[in-house]
Amino acid sequence: WLIEQGHAKPENILAMTFTDKAAGEMEERVDVLLPYGYADLQISTFHSFCERLLRDYGADIGMSRDFKLLSEQDAWLLIRKNFERFDLDYFRPMGNPTKYIKGMLTHFSRAKDSNISPEDYLSFAECLSANQDSKTTDNETTSELVRITELANAYHTYEQIILENDSIDFGGLIMLSLYLLKKLPKILKQVRERYKYILVDEFQDTNYAQYELVKLIAEPKNNLTVVGDDDQA
Repeated sequence: WLIEQGHAKPENILAMTFTDKAAGEMEERVDVLLPYGYADLQISTFHSFCERLLRDYGADIGMSRDFKLLSEQDAWLLIRKNFERFDLDYFRPMGNPTKYIKGMLTHFSRAKDSNISPEDYLSFAECLSANQDSKTTDNETTSELVRITELANAYHTYEQIILENDSIDFGGLIMLSLYLLKKLPKILKQVRERYKYILVDEFQDTNYAQYELVKLIAEPKNNLTVVGDDDQA
Protein backbone atom coordinates (compact mmCIF):
# COMPACT_ATOMS: atom_id res chain seq x y z
CA TRP A 1 0.00 0.00 0.00
CA LEU A 2 2.84 2.41 0.86
CA ILE A 3 4.41 1.76 -2.55
CA GLU A 4 1.18 1.76 -4.57
CA GLN A 5 0.00 5.02 -2.99
CA GLY A 6 3.33 6.67 -3.73
CA HIS A 7 4.25 7.24 -0.08
CA ALA A 8 7.54 5.36 -0.37
CA LYS A 9 9.87 3.68 -2.79
CA PRO A 10 10.68 0.00 -2.08
CA GLU A 11 14.15 0.87 -0.77
CA ASN A 12 12.61 3.23 1.82
CA ILE A 13 10.78 0.42 3.64
CA LEU A 14 12.29 -1.81 6.31
CA ALA A 15 10.19 -4.86 7.25
CA MET A 16 11.43 -7.15 10.03
CA THR A 17 10.28 -10.33 11.69
CA PHE A 18 11.83 -13.11 13.77
CA THR A 19 12.40 -16.19 11.63
CA ASP A 20 13.74 -16.80 8.15
CA LYS A 21 10.54 -18.70 7.35
CA ALA A 22 8.34 -15.74 8.31
CA ALA A 23 10.54 -13.33 6.33
CA GLY A 24 10.28 -15.62 3.30
CA GLU A 25 6.49 -15.71 3.58
CA MET A 26 6.37 -11.91 3.76
CA GLU A 27 8.50 -11.66 0.60
CA GLU A 28 6.22 -14.09 -1.25
CA ARG A 29 3.09 -12.12 -0.33
CA VAL A 30 4.61 -8.81 -1.41
CA ASP A 31 5.78 -10.39 -4.66
CA VAL A 32 2.19 -11.40 -5.45
CA LEU A 33 0.74 -8.02 -4.50
CA LEU A 34 3.21 -5.81 -6.35
CA PRO A 35 2.97 -5.60 -10.15
CA TYR A 36 6.71 -5.06 -10.53
CA GLY A 37 10.02 -6.07 -8.98
CA TYR A 38 11.14 -4.93 -5.55
CA ALA A 39 14.80 -5.89 -5.42
CA ASP A 40 15.64 -3.07 -3.01
CA LEU A 41 12.92 -3.90 -0.48
CA GLN A 42 14.45 -4.94 2.87
CA ILE A 43 12.40 -7.82 4.30
CA SER A 44 14.43 -9.83 6.80
CA THR A 45 14.85 -11.01 10.35
CA PHE A 46 16.23 -8.63 12.98
CA HIS A 47 19.47 -10.61 13.02
CA SER A 48 19.90 -10.58 9.23
CA PHE A 49 19.34 -6.83 9.12
CA CYS A 50 21.90 -6.24 11.86
CA GLU A 51 24.42 -8.58 10.26
CA ARG A 52 24.17 -6.59 7.03
CA LEU A 53 24.48 -3.31 8.95
CA LEU A 54 27.63 -4.48 10.76
CA ARG A 55 29.24 -5.85 7.61
CA ASP A 56 28.63 -2.50 5.92
CA TYR A 57 29.67 -0.23 8.78
CA GLY A 58 31.31 -2.38 11.47
CA ALA A 59 34.81 -1.29 10.45
CA ASP A 60 33.94 2.15 11.83
CA ILE A 61 33.90 0.66 15.35
CA GLY A 62 36.91 -1.61 14.81
CA MET A 63 35.13 -4.75 13.63
CA SER A 64 36.28 -6.99 10.81
CA ARG A 65 33.96 -6.96 7.80
CA ASP A 66 34.55 -10.71 7.47
CA PHE A 67 33.47 -11.62 11.01
CA LYS A 68 32.19 -15.12 11.63
CA LEU A 69 28.66 -15.52 12.97
CA LEU A 70 28.76 -18.01 15.84
CA SER A 71 26.13 -20.65 16.44
CA GLU A 72 25.51 -21.77 20.03
CA GLN A 73 27.70 -24.82 19.39
CA ASP A 74 30.49 -22.64 17.94
CA ALA A 75 30.39 -20.43 21.03
CA TRP A 76 30.49 -23.47 23.35
CA LEU A 77 33.54 -24.85 21.54
CA LEU A 78 35.29 -21.47 21.66
CA ILE A 79 34.82 -21.22 25.43
CA ARG A 80 35.93 -24.84 25.87
CA LYS A 81 39.07 -24.18 23.85
CA ASN A 82 39.91 -21.09 25.96
CA PHE A 83 38.54 -22.40 29.25
CA GLU A 84 41.70 -21.68 31.22
CA ARG A 85 41.25 -17.95 30.59
CA PHE A 86 38.11 -17.94 32.71
CA ASP A 87 38.63 -17.29 36.41
CA LEU A 88 35.88 -19.60 37.66
CA ASP A 89 35.21 -21.06 41.07
CA TYR A 90 31.46 -21.12 41.69
CA PHE A 91 30.82 -22.15 38.05
CA ARG A 92 33.64 -24.73 37.86
CA PRO A 93 32.55 -27.89 39.70
CA MET A 94 35.36 -30.35 40.36
CA GLY A 95 33.71 -33.37 38.76
CA ASN A 96 32.83 -31.61 35.50
CA PRO A 97 34.67 -28.28 35.06
CA THR A 98 32.80 -27.34 31.87
CA LYS A 99 29.34 -28.21 33.21
CA TYR A 100 28.02 -24.64 33.25
CA ILE A 101 29.25 -23.40 29.85
CA LYS A 102 25.83 -23.72 28.20
CA GLY A 103 24.14 -22.00 31.14
CA MET A 104 26.62 -19.14 31.04
CA LEU A 105 26.08 -18.68 27.30
CA THR A 106 22.33 -18.48 27.89
CA HIS A 107 22.92 -15.88 30.59
CA PHE A 108 25.21 -13.81 28.34
CA SER A 109 22.60 -13.99 25.56
CA ARG A 110 19.89 -12.68 27.90
CA ALA A 111 22.18 -9.84 28.95
CA LYS A 112 22.65 -8.88 25.31
CA ASP A 113 18.88 -9.11 24.72
CA SER A 114 18.60 -6.43 27.41
CA ASN A 115 21.45 -4.40 25.82
CA ILE A 116 23.70 -4.98 28.84
CA SER A 117 27.34 -4.91 27.74
CA PRO A 118 30.19 -6.67 29.59
CA GLU A 119 31.29 -3.23 30.85
CA ASP A 120 27.78 -2.55 32.18
CA TYR A 121 27.77 -5.91 33.96
CA LEU A 122 31.20 -5.31 35.51
CA SER A 123 30.11 -1.87 36.73
CA PHE A 124 26.99 -3.40 38.30
CA ALA A 125 29.10 -6.01 40.12
CA GLU A 126 31.53 -3.33 41.34
CA CYS A 127 28.65 -1.19 42.67
CA LEU A 128 27.22 -4.18 44.53
CA SER A 129 30.63 -4.92 46.02
CA ALA A 130 31.10 -1.30 47.12
CA ASN A 131 27.67 -1.23 48.75
CA GLN A 132 28.27 -4.50 50.57
CA ASP A 133 31.65 -3.35 51.88
CA SER A 134 29.89 -0.66 53.91
CA LYS A 135 27.38 -3.08 55.43
CA THR A 136 27.38 -6.14 57.61
CA THR A 137 26.51 -9.03 55.31
CA ASP A 138 25.53 -12.64 55.86
CA ASN A 139 27.03 -15.66 54.10
CA GLU A 140 24.15 -15.90 51.62
CA THR A 141 24.61 -12.29 50.46
CA THR A 142 28.36 -12.76 50.17
CA SER A 143 27.86 -15.92 48.09
CA GLU A 144 25.50 -14.08 45.74
CA LEU A 145 28.02 -11.26 45.29
CA VAL A 146 30.75 -13.79 44.46
CA ARG A 147 28.46 -15.45 41.91
CA ILE A 148 27.52 -12.17 40.19
CA THR A 149 31.13 -10.96 40.11
CA GLU A 150 32.26 -14.26 38.61
CA LEU A 151 29.57 -14.05 35.93
CA ALA A 152 30.49 -10.44 35.12
CA ASN A 153 34.16 -11.33 34.68
CA ALA A 154 33.28 -14.42 32.62
CA TYR A 155 31.03 -12.34 30.35
CA HIS A 156 33.85 -9.84 29.80
CA THR A 157 36.34 -12.62 29.05
CA TYR A 158 33.93 -14.31 26.65
CA GLU A 159 33.40 -11.10 24.70
CA GLN A 160 37.16 -10.52 24.47
CA ILE A 161 37.68 -14.04 23.12
CA ILE A 162 35.04 -13.83 20.40
CA LEU A 163 36.28 -10.41 19.27
CA GLU A 164 39.86 -11.70 19.12
CA ASN A 165 38.57 -14.45 16.84
CA ASP A 166 36.76 -11.97 14.54
CA SER A 167 33.47 -13.52 15.62
CA ILE A 168 30.09 -12.40 16.87
CA ASP A 169 27.15 -14.28 18.38
CA PHE A 170 23.47 -13.68 17.60
CA GLY A 171 22.84 -11.51 20.65
CA GLY A 172 25.88 -9.44 19.76
CA LEU A 173 24.40 -8.58 16.36
CA ILE A 174 21.66 -6.48 17.97
CA MET A 175 23.75 -5.05 20.81
CA LEU A 176 26.64 -3.99 18.57
CA SER A 177 24.27 -2.51 15.99
CA LEU A 178 22.78 -0.33 18.72
CA TYR A 179 26.28 0.65 19.85
CA LEU A 180 27.29 1.50 16.27
CA LEU A 181 24.27 3.71 15.59
CA LYS A 182 24.50 5.53 18.93
CA LYS A 183 28.25 6.08 18.64
CA LEU A 184 28.24 7.29 15.03
CA PRO A 185 25.42 9.80 14.35
CA LYS A 186 26.46 10.12 10.69
CA ILE A 187 25.71 6.46 10.04
CA LEU A 188 22.48 6.64 12.03
CA LYS A 189 21.40 9.57 9.84
CA GLN A 190 22.11 7.54 6.68
CA VAL A 191 20.06 4.60 7.97
CA ARG A 192 17.17 6.87 8.97
CA GLU A 193 17.19 8.63 5.60
CA ARG A 194 17.02 5.31 3.78
CA TYR A 195 14.37 3.57 5.91
CA LYS A 196 11.51 6.04 6.18
CA TYR A 197 8.88 3.42 7.05
CA ILE A 198 9.41 0.52 9.44
CA LEU A 199 7.15 -2.52 9.73
CA VAL A 200 7.58 -5.15 12.46
CA ASP A 201 5.77 -8.48 12.46
CA GLU A 202 5.36 -10.77 15.53
CA PHE A 203 5.95 -7.72 17.71
CA GLN A 204 5.08 -9.61 20.90
CA ASP A 205 8.41 -11.46 20.57
CA THR A 206 10.51 -8.28 20.52
CA ASN A 207 13.11 -8.11 23.29
CA TYR A 208 14.40 -4.88 24.85
CA ALA A 209 17.43 -4.49 22.56
CA GLN A 210 15.38 -5.09 19.40
CA TYR A 211 12.75 -2.58 20.51
CA GLU A 212 15.44 0.02 21.26
CA LEU A 213 16.86 -0.55 17.77
CA VAL A 214 13.46 -0.07 16.14
CA LYS A 215 12.77 3.12 18.09
CA LEU A 216 16.22 4.51 17.31
CA ILE A 217 15.87 4.04 13.55
CA ALA A 218 12.24 5.23 13.46
CA GLU A 219 12.96 8.58 15.13
CA PRO A 220 12.14 11.40 14.66
CA LYS A 221 9.19 10.84 12.28
CA ASN A 222 8.21 7.52 13.88
CA ASN A 223 6.58 6.03 10.78
CA LEU A 224 6.33 2.70 12.58
CA THR A 225 3.72 -0.04 12.21
CA VAL A 226 3.79 -3.18 14.34
CA VAL A 227 1.65 -6.31 14.34
CA GLY A 228 1.38 -8.50 17.42
CA ASP A 229 -0.74 -11.27 18.88
CA ASP A 230 -2.11 -10.71 22.38
CA ASP A 231 -2.53 -14.45 22.88
CA GLN A 232 1.21 -15.00 22.30
CA ALA A 233 2.42 -12.05 24.38
